Amino acid sequence: MCVPLPAGSRLGEGGVFDLGEVAATLDRPLALDAEAGAAFVGVSAGERAQALGSLIAPDFTLSDLAGRPHMLSSYRGRKVFMVAWASW
Repeated sequence: MCVPLPAGSRLGEGGVFDLGEVAATLDRPLALDAEAGAAFVGVSAGERAQALGSLIAPDFTLSDLAGRPHMLSSYRGRKVFMVAWASW
């Protein structure tokens, strides 16, 4: 992705990459965990508002315990209950 930066941006000042400046330029939230060395740049508020405004969930496919794939879109118009679990 190529992101044009506004004049006066501090993105590359002193040879340091400022991820906070990138997130601000893209109008996206930033979550940092310095101890774990991890960063996440989220979806902009505008994109989230657009997705929530449509009330249509993005389509995805998950396999059941028998390995059969199920697409969310194939259940359109019906109520769906999903349970997610992770060991970590």
